[in-house]
Amino acid sequence: MRLSQYFLPTLRETPSEAQIISHRLMLRAGMIRQSASGIYTWLPLGLRVLKKIEQIVREEQDRAGAIEMLMPTIQSADLWRESGRYDDYGLEMLRIKDRHDRDLLYGPTNEELITDIFRSSLKSYKDLPINLYHIQWKFRDEIRPRFGVMRGREFLMKDAYSFDIDVNGARHSYHQMFVAYLRTFSRLGLRAIPMAADAGPIGGDMSHEFVILADTGESQVFCHKDLVDMDPPGDDVDYNADLSGLIDERIKLYAATDDKHDQATFEAEVPEDRRLSARGIEVGHIFYFGTKYSKSMGATVTGPDGASITVEMGSYGIGVSRLVAAIIEASHDESGIIWPESVAPFMIGLINLKPGDAGSDRSCADLYQRFQNAGIDVLYDDTAERAGAKFSTMDLIGLPWQIIIGPRGLKKGVVEIKHRATGEREELSPDAAVNKFAAPGE
Repeated sequence: MRLSQYFLPTLRETPSEAQIISHRLMLRAGMIRQSASGIYTWLPLGLRVLKKIEQIVREEQDRAGAIEMLMPTIQSADLWRESGRYDDYGLEMLRIKDRHDRDLLYGPTNEELITDIFRSSLKSYKDLPINLYHIQWKFRDEIRPRFGVMRGREFLMKDAYSFDIDVNGARHSYHQMFVAYLRTFSRLGLRAIPMAADAGPIGGDMSHEFVILADTGESQVFCHKDLVDMDPPGDDVDYNADLSGLIDERIKLYAATDDKHDQATFEAEVPEDRRLSARGIEVGHIFYFGTKYSKSMGATVTGPDGASITVEMGSYGIGVSRLVAAIIEASHDESGIIWPESVAPFMIGLINLKPGDAGSDRSCADLYQRFQNAGIDVLYDDTAERAGAKFSTMDLIGLPWQIIIGPRGLKKGVVEIKHRATGEREELSPDAAVNKFAAPGE
């Protein structure tokens, strides 16, 4: 994409309403604009990141055996009355009446709707286990939305729902999602720590939230340092095998947010040199709640002996839009964002230091085309801005690599390559620059 033809409305000054670094940088980098309190328009650069995160989440859900579908944003209040949550959920639920005076709501979550879909579609134990998920916009009417997309009212979430014949099966489904989450966050360039959590309005007796460490995190976390150092399960993980060993090696180590932290237990269980106290951001939450919804809503299957069995359920959420902000909170410097390569809106920022110079224009156009032919996302700054402004913009939007081309370097037959995360620079020939990023054979 040529920057002269792109929509990238960056800001030099930080808007006064932005209180945390991710909100400031997302506004300044032209990723989002506020449409109403806690509701944002995703501009082209932000949308590219959002879609890349969404795709990684999708791939790891699919790998774990979950099946994608898409449920509506608007739900019937009658389903929520069945479960007993319509009146219990509180003012965060946006309640709506249609022209026929029917009660509807803008879904904050989908336990009721997916249970209704299950009970009307699946009747036999032979249909189980099954895990259904979707990636959908949701709405919670926060009393004080703040911190940009970190705590907005409208947000994009992946939510999955498992159905099993018995408790053992349900716990295996829970373990599958636990492992899938570890892999997902790792692919996003994050180290997520699983922590025992309260189930809240979702309900249930087993719940973990996944927290990444960031200086500007919303809560204080306490954990064993070994949890931060653990590698995620590899590509060869067998989701059909017993995963309890992978889970147990993590949950046996102390990890708690401030609302569940017990200092005496922390000191008793964790050696002093392995204690970690830091700020953290929740990026995912998983729940096993048994028959909380299936019992109240009559979600049953016929067992092998012909008897009716109330299915065991769990739900599993990842805040996709929240992750955009969380990654920035964990990966930035004084100049701007530092995107992990897996989610960067473009891999390379190609900078023409002297547009109008025949050699610079020719070399930039050649590299730009060759990168495009190799399937590499490039943002080509072909504008007439001064060099300093171009460098500042590229640092602000955080592309992993910058390739800088100007008459001086071309006289030596080289272009300059800068790694955004480390600031390291090297000079390579244009051919070598292409080979550095293109896959073998391209």
